[in-house]
This record gives sequence, structure tokens and C-alpha cells, in this order.
Amino acid sequence: MKRILKKTAYIVMIFSMVIGCKTVQNSNNKQKGAVIGAGSGAAIGGVIGNNVGSGNNTVLGAILGAAIGGVAGGYIGNRMDRQAERIEEEIPGAEVTRVGEGINVTFTEDQGVHFDTNKSDVKGTSAGTLNSMADILKEYPKSNILVEGHTDSAGPDDYNMNLSKMRATSVSDYLISQGIDRSRLTTKWYGENQPIGDNDTKEGKAKNRRVELAIVASDALKKEAQQQVKG
Repeated sequence: MKRILKKTAYIVMIFSMVIGCKTVQNSNNKQKGAVIGAGSGAAIGGVIGNNVGSGNNTVLGAILGAAIGGVAGGYIGNRMDRQAERIEEEIPGAEVTRVGEGINVTFTEDQGVHFDTNKSDVKGTSAGTLNSMADILKEYPKSNILVEGHTDSAGPDDYNMNLSKMRATSVSDYLISQGIDRSRLTTKWYGENQPIGDNDTKEGKAKNRRVELAIVASDALKKEAQQQVKG
């Protein structure tokens, strides 16, 4: 898991909102996690998720907004650790980020999924990458997937929006063609509105031409996690 990035800023925000309680301050780390989760997990996850989602990272918003927190959230996180490791092992071109109870996977044109200029069809090495992704998703059927399409700022806004829609839809459709249940997938697109690189540079534009996935627990996995805690 060496390459898997740890985005901790939002987790720190969650902790800072609740660890003022003396009872929590005096508890050990495991107890802190349970208290924080039980007292605020889904609620705080939703608040932060909505705030992040309304800005420049809707993938993080989706992941944090889906959190249930507490010991059950830890159970889900453990499953996501394993899934993230599998993605990293099988798809070296993907940028894999474990966030809370979910996984963010980013494919840029230099990292796994490439589209020809002004095209949206999946082919060549991109097909191989998505074949591997589909195989891993089949191993973890109790996870849902948000697929997002993004572009750089070259070209008119409406053109970029439509291009990001076609590319995100193409990825979702390809995963479905490889046996992923359609009900597990949500597809969204944002054109040039969520850059992660500088659109004034060639390198930055390449980063912005990307497809991102958010992998989160399904209702079935959340129910399983809560049953394990009770049991």
C-alpha cells in the first residue's frame, strides 16, 4: 500500500469538531474512534461531504457523505483497505487514495485511461485497465461506484461539459459490458469545472483530462457492518 495516498485534512476536521469532550480526550484511540463515530459519524460525514461536494471535489464529497462512522465504519474501512490494495496491485497506472470509508481512484490520460482527441470510445490500453478494474469490482460486490468525467479548459464550456459526459458514460458503459451491475454505478460529469492541475501548463491540462471513481459501501455492506458490530 506504499503508493496509496492518505488524505487526512477532512478527517482532522471531523476530529476537531468532536474531541473537545473530556470523555473523548481521556479515552484511548480505539475508544475515540467509536465515540466519534457513534456520536457524529454519518451526520458529520454528510455535512463535510456536502460542503466538499459543492466545491471542487465531488468525489470526496460522495465518499465522506456516505460514511456511517463508529465501529461499523471501521469494519467498512477494513474492507476498503483490501480493495484499495488490490486496485494498486493490479492497476499500476491508477492513483489510489483511501479516504474515510471509501476509495478515490483517478485515471488521467497518462495513468490508465486515455481518450483520443475529441473522442470518448474505450480502446487499447484503456480497455485493459478497465477490464482489470471490473474484475476487482466483481470481487467486492458490496460496493457502489461513482464515475466522474472531467476535462481541461481548452475549448468552449458547453463542448467540454458534453465531452466529459460522453467519456464518463463510456467508462460506465464499459464496466457494465464487463459484468458490473448497472445498479452499482452512478455517472456524473463536470467539464472543466473541477481542475486538479494548472490549465496554463501542458502538464496541468493533462491532469485535468481525467476520469475519477468514488468507491463506497453499498447498503448491503453497511447492514453487514452494523450486524457484525451487534453480533
